[in-house]
Amino acid sequence: MEAKHKNMQKIRVALLAGGWSREREVSMASGDAVYEAFDKGKYDVERIDPARNLQTLVGGPGNFDVVFSVLHGKRGEDGCMQGLVEILGIPMVGSGVLGSAVSMNKQIAKDVYCRAGLKVAPYSVLSKDGPVKVGELIEKLGLPLVVKPVEEGSSIGMSLCRDEKEVLKGIELAFEHGEEIMVEVFLDGREITCCVIGGQSLETLPLIEIFSRSGAGFFDYAAKYSPGGAAEICPAVLADSTAERLSVAAKTAHRALHCGVWSRTDMILQGDDIFVLETNTLPGMTRRSLFPLAARTAGLNLSDLLDRLVRVALESADAGELLAAQHG
Repeated sequence: MEAKHKNMQKIRVALLAGGWSREREVSMASGDAVYEAFDKGKYDVERIDPARNLQTLVGGPGNFDVVFSVLHGKRGEDGCMQGLVEILGIPMVGSGVLGSAVSMNKQIAKDVYCRAGLKVAPYSVLSKDGPVKVGELIEKLGLPLVVKPVEEGSSIGMSLCRDEKEVLKGIELAFEHGEEIMVEVFLDGREITCCVIGGQSLETLPLIEIFSRSGAGFFDYAAKYSPGGAAEICPAVLADSTAERLSVAAKTAHRALHCGVWSRTDMILQGDDIFVLETNTLPGMTRRSLFPLAARTAGLNLSDLLDRLVRVALESADAGELLAAQHG
Protein backbone atom coordinates (compact mmCIF):
# COMPACT_ATOMS: atom_id res chain seq x y z
CA MET A 1 0.00 0.00 0.00
CA GLU A 2 2.85 2.35 0.80
CA ALA A 3 4.32 1.94 -2.66
CA LYS A 4 1.36 3.42 -4.48
CA HIS A 5 1.80 6.65 -2.51
CA LYS A 6 5.46 7.08 -3.44
CA ASN A 7 4.52 8.83 -6.68
CA MET A 8 3.00 12.29 -6.80
CA GLN A 9 -0.59 11.11 -6.51
CA LYS A 10 -2.52 12.54 -3.63
CA ILE A 11 -3.70 10.31 -0.80
CA ARG A 12 -7.47 10.07 -1.01
CA VAL A 13 -9.10 10.64 2.39
CA ALA A 14 -12.68 10.03 3.45
CA LEU A 15 -13.20 12.44 6.36
CA LEU A 16 -16.13 11.26 8.48
CA ALA A 17 -17.81 13.91 10.64
CA GLY A 18 -21.31 14.47 11.96
CA GLY A 19 -23.16 11.22 12.53
CA TRP A 20 -26.14 10.41 14.70
CA SER A 21 -25.03 10.86 18.31
CA ARG A 22 -25.57 13.66 20.83
CA GLU A 23 -22.01 14.72 20.03
CA ARG A 24 -22.83 15.53 16.40
CA GLU A 25 -22.11 19.24 16.81
CA VAL A 26 -18.69 18.57 18.33
CA SER A 27 -17.93 16.09 15.55
CA MET A 28 -18.79 18.67 12.91
CA ALA A 29 -16.47 21.19 14.58
CA SER A 30 -13.70 18.57 14.62
CA GLY A 31 -14.38 17.91 10.94
CA ASP A 32 -14.07 21.63 10.13
CA ALA A 33 -10.69 21.87 11.87
CA VAL A 34 -9.32 18.69 10.32
CA TYR A 35 -10.49 19.50 6.80
CA GLU A 36 -8.89 22.93 6.99
CA ALA A 37 -5.61 21.51 8.30
CA PHE A 38 -5.11 18.74 5.75
CA ASP A 39 -2.40 19.72 3.26
CA LYS A 40 -4.37 19.80 -0.01
CA GLY A 41 -1.13 19.40 -1.91
CA LYS A 42 -0.77 15.91 -0.42
CA TYR A 43 -4.37 14.89 0.21
CA ASP A 44 -7.60 14.78 -1.72
CA VAL A 45 -10.12 15.05 1.12
CA GLU A 46 -13.84 14.36 0.81
CA ARG A 47 -16.07 15.12 3.78
CA ILE A 48 -18.77 12.56 4.50
CA ASP A 49 -21.52 12.89 7.07
CA PRO A 50 -22.69 9.28 7.57
CA ALA A 51 -26.11 10.47 8.74
CA ARG A 52 -26.61 12.24 5.39
CA ASN A 53 -24.49 10.57 2.69
CA LEU A 54 -23.13 7.27 3.96
CA GLN A 55 -23.55 5.86 0.45
CA THR A 56 -20.59 7.99 -0.67
CA LEU A 57 -18.36 5.80 1.49
CA VAL A 58 -20.14 2.48 0.95
CA GLY A 59 -20.58 2.93 -2.78
CA GLY A 60 -16.99 3.78 -3.53
CA PRO A 61 -14.50 2.12 -1.16
CA GLY A 62 -12.00 1.94 -4.02
CA ASN A 63 -12.10 5.72 -4.21
CA PHE A 64 -10.39 6.16 -0.84
CA ASP A 65 -6.96 5.23 0.49
CA VAL A 66 -7.75 5.95 4.14
CA VAL A 67 -10.66 6.90 6.38
CA PHE A 68 -10.13 9.64 8.94
CA SER A 69 -13.02 9.61 11.39
CA VAL A 70 -13.85 12.31 13.89
CA LEU A 71 -17.24 10.81 14.69
CA HIS A 72 -17.94 10.91 18.41
CA GLY A 73 -20.35 8.89 20.52
CA LYS A 74 -22.74 6.12 19.54
CA ARG A 75 -22.52 4.58 16.07
CA GLY A 76 -19.32 6.47 15.41
CA GLU A 77 -16.99 5.63 18.26
CA ASP A 78 -18.40 2.35 19.57
CA GLY A 79 -17.28 -0.08 16.86
CA CYS A 80 -20.24 0.26 14.48
CA MET A 81 -18.54 2.49 11.92
CA GLN A 82 -15.22 0.73 12.48
CA GLY A 83 -16.85 -2.57 11.47
CA LEU A 84 -18.26 -1.06 8.30
CA VAL A 85 -14.90 0.44 7.33
CA GLU A 86 -13.20 -2.91 8.03
CA ILE A 87 -15.70 -4.68 5.75
CA LEU A 88 -14.98 -2.10 3.04
CA GLY A 89 -11.28 -2.85 3.42
CA ILE A 90 -10.10 0.73 3.90
CA PRO A 91 -7.34 1.59 6.41
CA MET A 92 -8.67 3.83 9.20
CA VAL A 93 -7.17 6.45 11.47
CA GLY A 94 -8.51 5.03 14.71
CA SER A 95 -9.04 1.79 16.57
CA GLY A 96 -10.69 -1.39 15.35
CA VAL A 97 -14.04 -2.86 16.32
CA LEU A 98 -12.85 -4.47 19.54
CA GLY A 99 -10.85 -1.53 20.87
CA SER A 100 -13.60 0.93 20.01
CA ALA A 101 -16.40 -1.09 21.59
CA VAL A 102 -14.49 -1.97 24.75
CA SER A 103 -13.28 1.59 25.31
CA MET A 104 -16.76 3.05 24.81
CA ASN A 105 -18.30 0.89 27.55
CA LYS A 106 -17.11 2.37 30.84
CA GLN A 107 -17.83 -0.76 32.86
CA ILE A 108 -15.96 -3.13 30.53
CA ALA A 109 -13.11 -0.64 30.19
CA LYS A 110 -12.73 -0.48 33.97
CA ASP A 111 -12.58 -4.28 34.14
CA VAL A 112 -9.83 -4.26 31.51
CA TYR A 113 -7.90 -1.54 33.36
CA CYS A 114 -7.98 -3.57 36.57
CA ARG A 115 -6.73 -6.71 34.82
CA ALA A 116 -3.87 -4.64 33.41
CA GLY A 117 -2.89 -3.52 36.92
CA LEU A 118 -4.29 0.01 36.66
CA LYS A 119 -6.23 1.66 39.47
CA VAL A 120 -9.82 2.88 39.03
CA ALA A 121 -12.32 4.63 41.28
CA PRO A 122 -14.63 2.26 43.21
CA TYR A 123 -17.99 2.07 41.43
CA SER A 124 -21.37 0.38 41.04
CA VAL A 125 -23.44 -0.14 37.89
CA LEU A 126 -27.22 0.26 37.87
CA SER A 127 -29.72 -0.98 35.29
CA LYS A 128 -32.87 0.92 34.41
CA ASP A 129 -35.02 -2.16 35.07
CA GLY A 130 -33.28 -2.93 38.39
CA PRO A 131 -33.69 -1.56 41.93
CA VAL A 132 -32.14 1.79 42.84
CA LYS A 133 -31.20 1.94 46.52
CA VAL A 134 -29.52 5.28 46.98
CA GLY A 135 -28.93 4.83 50.70
CA GLU A 136 -27.04 1.60 50.11
CA LEU A 137 -24.99 3.23 47.33
CA ILE A 138 -23.94 6.07 49.61
CA GLU A 139 -23.18 3.66 52.43
CA LYS A 140 -21.02 1.57 50.09
CA LEU A 141 -19.24 4.34 48.15
CA GLY A 142 -19.60 7.46 50.30
CA LEU A 143 -20.00 11.04 49.05
CA PRO A 144 -19.49 12.88 46.77
CA LEU A 145 -20.34 10.58 43.86
CA VAL A 146 -20.12 10.87 40.09
CA VAL A 147 -23.09 9.50 38.15
CA LYS A 148 -22.87 8.96 34.39
CA PRO A 149 -24.19 6.80 31.54
CA VAL A 150 -22.12 3.70 30.82
CA GLU A 151 -21.96 4.44 27.08
CA GLU A 152 -21.74 8.17 26.38
CA GLY A 153 -18.87 10.54 25.75
CA SER A 154 -18.07 14.23 26.34
CA SER A 155 -19.44 13.95 29.91
CA ILE A 156 -23.00 13.86 28.53
CA GLY A 157 -25.51 12.97 31.24
CA MET A 158 -22.83 13.18 33.93
CA SER A 159 -23.36 14.71 37.41
CA LEU A 160 -21.25 15.37 40.47
CA CYS A 161 -23.49 14.64 43.48
CA ARG A 162 -22.76 15.82 47.01
CA ASP A 163 -25.86 14.59 48.84
CA GLU A 164 -28.66 12.05 48.51
CA LYS A 165 -31.00 14.44 46.68
CA GLU A 166 -28.33 15.21 44.07
CA VAL A 167 -27.59 11.49 43.65
CA LEU A 168 -31.28 10.86 42.87
CA LYS A 169 -31.30 13.70 40.32
CA GLY A 170 -28.03 12.46 38.81
CA ILE A 171 -29.39 8.94 38.42
CA GLU A 172 -32.54 10.25 36.75
CA LEU A 173 -30.48 12.34 34.31
CA ALA A 174 -28.07 9.52 33.47
CA PHE A 175 -30.91 7.10 32.72
CA GLU A 176 -32.14 9.56 30.08
CA HIS A 177 -29.03 8.62 28.09
CA GLY A 178 -28.88 4.84 28.45
CA GLU A 179 -30.15 1.65 30.02
CA GLU A 180 -27.12 1.29 32.29
CA ILE A 181 -25.41 3.92 34.41
CA MET A 182 -22.31 4.05 36.58
CA VAL A 183 -22.04 5.51 40.06
CA GLU A 184 -18.46 5.97 41.17
CA VAL A 185 -16.46 7.64 43.90
CA PHE A 186 -15.44 11.21 43.07
CA LEU A 187 -11.67 11.43 43.14
CA ASP A 188 -10.42 14.79 44.35
CA GLY A 189 -7.05 15.22 42.68
CA ARG A 190 -5.23 16.61 39.67
CA GLU A 191 -6.84 15.76 36.33
CA ILE A 192 -4.21 14.76 33.79
CA THR A 193 -4.71 13.61 30.22
CA CYS A 194 -2.18 11.77 28.08
CA CYS A 195 -2.32 11.49 24.29
CA VAL A 196 -0.91 8.34 22.72
CA ILE A 197 0.10 7.78 19.09
CA GLY A 198 0.15 4.12 18.09
CA GLY A 199 2.14 2.18 15.57
CA GLN A 200 4.89 -0.39 16.10
CA SER A 201 5.96 1.46 19.23
CA LEU A 202 3.74 3.76 21.27
CA GLU A 203 4.60 7.41 21.74
CA THR A 204 3.08 9.81 24.23
CA LEU A 205 2.72 13.55 23.71
CA PRO A 206 3.28 16.10 26.49
CA LEU A 207 0.90 15.66 29.41
CA ILE A 208 -1.92 18.16 30.00
CA GLU A 209 -3.38 19.21 33.34
CA ILE A 210 -6.99 20.37 33.21
CA PHE A 211 -8.76 22.86 35.46
CA SER A 212 -12.52 23.18 34.94
CA ARG A 213 -14.07 26.64 35.18
CA SER A 214 -17.63 25.59 34.42
CA GLY A 215 -18.79 25.51 38.04
CA ALA A 216 -19.77 21.84 37.81
CA GLY A 217 -16.73 20.71 39.78
CA PHE A 218 -15.46 18.44 36.99
CA PHE A 219 -14.49 18.58 33.29
CA ASP A 220 -18.07 18.59 31.98
CA TYR A 221 -19.46 19.31 28.50
CA ALA A 222 -19.46 23.08 29.06
CA ALA A 223 -15.87 23.03 30.29
CA LYS A 224 -14.79 21.03 27.25
CA TYR A 225 -16.46 23.06 24.53
CA SER A 226 -17.29 26.55 25.84
CA PRO A 227 -14.73 29.35 25.45
CA GLY A 228 -13.07 29.86 28.81
CA GLY A 229 -14.72 26.74 30.22
CA ALA A 230 -11.42 25.24 31.28
CA ALA A 231 -7.76 26.05 31.69
CA GLU A 232 -5.16 23.64 30.39
CA ILE A 233 -1.47 23.56 31.29
CA CYS A 234 0.72 21.79 28.75
CA PRO A 235 3.14 20.43 29.57
CA ALA A 236 1.74 19.69 33.03
CA VAL A 237 4.06 20.71 35.85
CA LEU A 238 5.09 17.34 37.26
CA ALA A 239 8.17 15.59 38.57
CA ASP A 240 9.85 13.62 35.78
CA SER A 241 9.21 10.33 37.58
CA THR A 242 5.50 11.13 38.00
CA ALA A 243 5.16 12.19 34.36
CA GLU A 244 6.76 8.93 33.29
CA ARG A 245 4.37 6.89 35.43
CA LEU A 246 1.39 8.72 33.94
CA SER A 247 2.68 8.12 30.41
CA VAL A 248 3.21 4.43 31.15
CA ALA A 249 -0.33 4.18 32.54
CA ALA A 250 -1.77 5.72 29.35
CA LYS A 251 0.24 3.35 27.15
CA THR A 252 -0.83 0.41 29.31
CA ALA A 253 -4.47 1.43 28.90
CA HIS A 254 -4.00 1.83 25.13
CA ARG A 255 -2.56 -1.68 24.78
CA ALA A 256 -4.99 -3.34 27.20
CA LEU A 257 -8.01 -1.92 25.37
CA HIS A 258 -6.58 -2.89 21.95
CA CYS A 259 -6.54 0.70 20.75
CA GLY A 260 -5.06 1.49 17.37
CA VAL A 261 -3.64 4.61 15.74
CA TRP A 262 -4.30 7.02 18.60
CA SER A 263 -6.01 7.45 21.94
CA ARG A 264 -6.29 9.85 24.86
CA THR A 265 -6.49 8.58 28.42
CA ASP A 266 -7.83 10.74 31.24
CA MET A 267 -6.46 10.15 34.72
CA ILE A 268 -6.60 11.52 38.25
CA LEU A 269 -3.38 11.99 40.19
CA GLN A 270 -4.15 11.74 43.90
CA GLY A 271 -0.99 11.95 45.95
CA ASP A 272 1.25 9.25 44.49
CA ASP A 273 -1.69 7.24 43.16
CA ILE A 274 -2.78 7.27 39.52
CA PHE A 275 -6.41 6.42 38.77
CA VAL A 276 -7.53 5.89 35.18
CA LEU A 277 -10.89 7.46 34.34
CA GLU A 278 -11.43 6.56 30.69
CA THR A 279 -9.79 6.22 27.28
CA ASN A 280 -11.04 8.03 24.19
CA THR A 281 -10.34 6.24 20.90
CA LEU A 282 -11.42 9.18 18.71
CA PRO A 283 -10.23 12.28 20.54
CA GLY A 284 -11.78 15.64 19.72
CA MET A 285 -10.00 17.72 17.10
CA THR A 286 -11.71 21.09 17.49
CA ARG A 287 -9.60 24.21 17.88
CA ARG A 288 -9.98 23.87 21.67
CA SER A 289 -9.33 20.12 21.86
CA LEU A 290 -6.61 18.53 23.93
CA PHE A 291 -4.89 16.31 21.35
CA PRO A 292 -3.97 19.24 19.06
CA LEU A 293 -2.77 21.17 22.13
CA ALA A 294 -0.43 18.34 23.15
CA ALA A 295 0.82 18.05 19.57
CA ARG A 296 1.56 21.79 19.36
CA THR A 297 3.53 21.56 22.58
CA ALA A 298 5.55 18.74 21.00
CA GLY A 299 6.26 20.95 17.97
CA LEU A 300 3.61 19.52 15.63
CA ASN A 301 1.01 21.79 14.09
CA LEU A 302 -2.33 20.22 13.20
CA SER A 303 -1.27 19.53 9.61
CA ASP A 304 1.87 17.72 10.87
CA LEU A 305 -0.24 15.71 13.32
CA LEU A 306 -2.62 14.60 10.56
CA ASP A 307 0.34 13.50 8.42
CA ARG A 308 1.62 11.45 11.32
CA LEU A 309 -1.71 9.76 12.06
CA VAL A 310 -2.39 8.92 8.42
CA ARG A 311 1.10 7.47 8.07
CA VAL A 312 0.60 5.26 11.14
CA ALA A 313 -2.77 4.06 9.77
CA LEU A 314 -1.29 3.18 6.36
CA GLU A 315 1.77 1.51 7.86
CA SER A 316 -0.41 -0.52 10.22
CA ALA A 317 -2.57 -1.64 7.28
CA ASP A 318 0.54 -2.65 5.32
CA ALA A 319 1.81 -4.64 8.31
CA GLY A 320 -1.56 -6.36 8.67
CA GLU A 321 -1.64 -7.31 4.99
CA LEU A 322 1.90 -8.68 5.20
CA LEU A 323 1.04 -10.76 8.28
CA ALA A 324 -2.08 -12.12 6.60
CA ALA A 325 -0.06 -13.06 3.50
CA GLN A 326 2.55 -14.84 5.62
CA HIS A 327 -0.12 -16.93 7.34
CA GLY A 328 -2.44 -17.26 4.38
